[in-house]
Amino acid sequence: MGIFEKVRKYFQEPRLKGINPDSDEMIAVHSRILSEKPMMRNVFTEFYNSCISLDKKYFGQSKGKRVEIGAGVSFFKKKFPEILSTDIKKAENLDMVVDAQQMPFENNSIRAIYGINCFHHFPDPDKFFRELERVLEHGAGCVLIDPYYGFTAKRFYKKIFDSETFDMTQKEWSNEALGFMNGANQALSYIVFKRDKEIFEKRYPNLEIVLQKPMNNYMRYLFSGGLNFRQVLPSFFSPIIMLFEGIFYPINSLFALHHIIVIRKK
Repeated sequence: MGIFEKVRKYFQEPRLKGINPDSDEMIAVHSRILSEKPMMRNVFTEFYNSCISLDKKYFGQSKGKRVEIGAGVSFFKKKFPEILSTDIKKAENLDMVVDAQQMPFENNSIRAIYGINCFHHFPDPDKFFRELERVLEHGAGCVLIDPYYGFTAKRFYKKIFDSETFDMTQKEWSNEALGFMNGANQALSYIVFKRDKEIFEKRYPNLEIVLQKPMNNYMRYLFSGGLNFRQVLPSFFSPIIMLFEGIFYPINSLFALHHIIVIRKK
């Protein structure tokens, strides 16, 4: 066992040991973990604020519903009550069950769709993009936050989860997932929006990628342990960590763990 494997095993959240990532028990434990981690909640709050800010900037003329997909244990709706919070699995914190590849919404009825750490779990992204074309109003769009592909991220994600991969060489976009959470390729957003951007643009001429950028809360995300690992530093260190994130902002593409993608319907 290598050093990284030993460190990972040491910091793994003991309450998740032996739990199937696709089970209801996983959702319940993740919910408790999130409630105990102010640093992690702060990171998620920044995710939510970024989604809303970019929505207002790029989808300003649209008037339809705002929908969160792949919500899981998200508290997005608590911050912004007007949002319809959904996931492919039923949970107490959700408004309804929605498959992002087959949405139960009328044509041209949605202003914004937000997806945080869920895109790489879609077995067939083409179905998702066809649904975006159908349900979004003209000028409306989708904000996705997903694993980044920079120097640190691609090394981090290749080793951090047993149930997911990080394969930047995957030829096809589709992925034969083993479940809702098992078998995902965390490099999917890189493959579709970076490596195969020209293919995306040719395949979906009614959709345009208006923004791609790395996010800058990677230190807090890492030190908080996320939802699957123990927290490394107490939450009262957050202001100090944010200071260092600010100092290193000019080179955050080297260290970022997530990036944000904005897609708009023409």
